[in-house]
Amino acid sequence: MRLNALLEMPELGLSTIVGQDELDRPLRWVVTTDLLDPGRYLTGGELVLTGLIWRRTPADSETFVAALAAAGVSGLGACEARSGDLPQDLIDACRRHRVPLFHVPQALGFAEVTEHIVRRLSGARASDVKAVLDRHRQLVSGAGLDPVLAMIGRDLGMRCWVLTPSGRLVSGSHTLPESAARDLARAFLTAKRLPCVRGGYTIFPVDEQTTSRVADWFVAFEGSFDDWSEERRAMAGELAAVAALEKVRQDDRHSPEGRIAQELVRLVMTDGRPSDILPRLQVTGLAGADGYVAVAATADGGLRPGELRAVVKEILYGSAATVIGIVEGEAVALVPASEGDATARIRAAVHALAPGLGGCHLTVGVSGTAQVTGLRGAVEEARYARRMAEGRAEPDAVVGHDELATHVLLLASVPDDVRHMFRVRLLDPLRSYDQVHRADLVRTLEAFLQCSGSWTKCAELLHVHVNTLRYRIQRIQDLTGRDLSRLEDRVDFFLALRLG
Repeated sequence: MRLNALLEMPELGLSTIVGQDELDRPLRWVVTTDLLDPGRYLTGGELVLTGLIWRRTPADSETFVAALAAAGVSGLGACEARSGDLPQDLIDACRRHRVPLFHVPQALGFAEVTEHIVRRLSGARASDVKAVLDRHRQLVSGAGLDPVLAMIGRDLGMRCWVLTPSGRLVSGSHTLPESAARDLARAFLTAKRLPCVRGGYTIFPVDEQTTSRVADWFVAFEGSFDDWSEERRAMAGELAAVAALEKVRQDDRHSPEGRIAQELVRLVMTDGRPSDILPRLQVTGLAGADGYVAVAATADGGLRPGELRAVVKEILYGSAATVIGIVEGEAVALVPASEGDATARIRAAVHALAPGLGGCHLTVGVSGTAQVTGLRGAVEEARYARRMAEGRAEPDAVVGHDELATHVLLLASVPDDVRHMFRVRLLDPLRSYDQVHRADLVRTLEAFLQCSGSWTKCAELLHVHVNTLRYRIQRIQDLTGRDLSRLEDRVDFFLALRLG
């Protein structure tokens, strides 16, 4: 903003007394003073307002104006408190030192003048910052968000922060207490519509149109945007756009590290050789850990694979190193084992994100600690736990390894080809027969084992006559060569069904 803009503000009623040819000077701020020598309190570029209380003799005007000129002020607005007129010695001093002089109407208080000018300055600065943000967005600088938010905090006096849905601080113009960050995250996840004002902060989504809220970032400003000018609102939108670009930049799915993480997860899940796994562990920073924990997660009802990966990454944030891969819609992660209950930490993190899931059902399974040679077993254990979580009603179910039955732990360590062959030999004859005759033998077998071999209970469960049940069981035994009166054969069928 420049001095000549003051003459375009009719609500001020200012008139130029001296310096009509100096009105292109930039105006940075407004200061009111009644000190004879206010130079030490000025930094340059100000419009100084004074009621001339400092003036005792005509010589005082020279002292006062010389101090303003030395400080580099942009101009002086004055009004004699009693008469409203300006003394000639003040006019002459301003002309000598080339300080533009404005006459302020006596009826207009300095506080009102300051309010009008500051409002105009804020709008102009918001427009300037918006332009800088727009350039930053176009250039996609790799410097991150810190210098951008620092600029907004410094030039506009607006405290602002970029956070994740769990309340993790990505960047900020000032410090933010952890409790405030958590409260803002919950407000972001639970708000019916955005932007919104909660607890003295305004919350903007970063990428609301294309990203599920639980996988998005948000920008929080101190204060209510209801009081903002259009320029400030536009600036907030530009900052959200810059944050969206930074979010994309930090997405490592397509980086070399991200591709290696994906390869590592696939190798572990297909029982890859240690000679192939170890180099990738080293590249990802996981090598040398005392042990590893596997985490498996799926989301039914809305999250895309990339969003699921972002949610899992947020859940596991804080681990020394994290490897995440997506295999057939399931996110699988490996993290170094640490002291404490990993399942409890993950459950707390998932619970914090739950309000943003909407209609999505997020299920997570967590393994126990395993060494490098047992990574595949840990992943299978986590996947079994995740399948168990699917049967739970809550939208953010987490099942840890301590909730798994012992046979699940055993099955998790069996190679894929062995499990496949075991399942095929026992169950494929029954499935083939069911496809041709619609005999429901597999379902009958499951019910029979569920009822611990009780003919009466099983018949009631299936709503069939006991003789029909006996016929089906006999057909199962004939097709498989097994005897369901023997405990060993029942166990084999039970395990085969669990593997299916």
